[in-house]
Amino acid sequence: MASFRRLLPLCSSLYRTSFSSSGVHEGLGAKFRGYSEIASSEQTVSKFEEGIKRAEADNSVVNDNIDTIRREFDAAKQSFLKIPEALKAMPKMNPEGIYVNKGIRLDLIQVYGFDYDFTLAHYSSNLQSLIYNLAKEHMVNEFRYPEVCMSFKYDPSFPIRGLYYDKQNGCLLKLDFFGSIEPDGCFYGRRKLSEKEIEEIYGTRHIGRDQARELAGLMDFFCFSEACLIADIVQYFVDAKLEFDTCYIYQDVNRAIQHVHRSGLVHRGILSDPHRYLVKNGQLLHFLRMLKEKGKKLFLLTNSPYYFVDGGMQFMLEDSMGNSDSWRELFDVIIAKANKPEFYTSEHPFRCYDTEKDTLAFTKVDKFLQNKIYYHGCLKSFLQITKWNGPEVMYFGDHLFSDLRGPSKAGWRTAAIIHELESEIHLQNEDSYRFEQAKFHILQELLGRLHATVANSKRNEAYKLLMDELNVERQKARSMMKRMFNRSFGATFLTDKGQESAFSYHIHRYADVYTSKPENFLLYSPETWLHAPFDIKIMPHHVKVPSSLFKNQ
Repeated sequence: MASFRRLLPLCSSLYRTSFSSSGVHEGLGAKFRGYSEIASSEQTVSKFEEGIKRAEADNSVVNDNIDTIRREFDAAKQSFLKIPEALKAMPKMNPEGIYVNKGIRLDLIQVYGFDYDFTLAHYSSNLQSLIYNLAKEHMVNEFRYPEVCMSFKYDPSFPIRGLYYDKQNGCLLKLDFFGSIEPDGCFYGRRKLSEKEIEEIYGTRHIGRDQARELAGLMDFFCFSEACLIADIVQYFVDAKLEFDTCYIYQDVNRAIQHVHRSGLVHRGILSDPHRYLVKNGQLLHFLRMLKEKGKKLFLLTNSPYYFVDGGMQFMLEDSMGNSDSWRELFDVIIAKANKPEFYTSEHPFRCYDTEKDTLAFTKVDKFLQNKIYYHGCLKSFLQITKWNGPEVMYFGDHLFSDLRGPSKAGWRTAAIIHELESEIHLQNEDSYRFEQAKFHILQELLGRLHATVANSKRNEAYKLLMDELNVERQKARSMMKRMFNRSFGATFLTDKGQESAFSYHIHRYADVYTSKPENFLLYSPETWLHAPFDIKIMPHHVKVPSSLFKNQ
């Protein structure tokens, strides 16, 4: 009854309407309707009160969740003050190891093939400066670029392998495994673009199919000088406030780099001072001889001219071979100026090369003779002459597209030689790197839980404050990891978030195994069965540091 009296004021207007001059019948009907509406209003108020209670309960749960995550964050920050002993005890990855994408039984491999540059030949860091300087001189002298370009210097701290140049927009990009732009890996000239600028140019971080057609991949070891020269010239035109087409910049730099190689400028430069550019390598000779002793067939397939390969091999192996020995005796077939990747799809004939007269013979090549040199040719003829079946052949090369894509499609087994793998694994083995990676994973996990447990409508000041603090700490960890590798683009194989890069994607696609140099195979028996680790999904050398290391200190 008391509740009924509380509702009376809400229905006063109904009573006034009910007892109108329209008559008793109408008034009685209206009165009955009034009682009904009073009951309905009572139910509405009851539901409203229940809603308030539920909202208060929900807010309490949200606040409890935020408080829980806050306590875990504060505890994590205390654990960040020192490196956990469990992390220090984690096993280290072998910088000279062979990492497997697709299993290979080495006892079934009967034929070993090799590229020359950056595969058999080890070069010093001075080579990039030589290529850079020769290319810029060609651009000034032949393409009439401004004379000030001659003052440009190669910066080894700027580029990494595996970048893309956007010919339409003029940006150097680092992409992740799924083709999205790294937020801290987009440069216009030498200036890093913000996420807002990236969004203005591309609309989204993900590169679509149409946009991908405008991208030029910089994947081989010569790409360092190319990427740096592109960025330096773009930056010059921007600073000078000159109009230019970014596509022309790429075309001119690429033509200059190609000229440096095809004209022999870089080859003559290297051979004129081999101590400055080439690294002697007795282990390589040991590896090749071991294969021969095991009855394996060896071939050399390179785009370089013979005189350059001969000069380099003699220099690299001169301290390990006798005076009467020749490196050519190690190989059953030697093919120079092969013109890869067209070698794998064309039908060009082989020509026998006369090393003394520097001429090509006109006789048809229908068999390969040891200690003879062959030029040009194609995969189809190579297989017809040698009768070497695809699965029994393994080819080593450094360029994922020119060297390995063709052989992988032809059924050969493939080994990618990636020299920077060694230095990156050394860095990943450092406790300081693993410490930052573990911190990043913890913060990422807390951020994910905070997003998942708090709806948009319930994000209060406590939520916003915690979110900001977590993001700041996560960014610090990302920046620390990136600077350990390369100040501009970070690691070659990883994004700043610890995920695989686009370069890693191509390795995964075209290389059955990858390592830093061919002679690392000396660490394994020729009968070894190389199998992919069952617990690693993408890149075998990438250690996933678990956040649980910090939780039970």
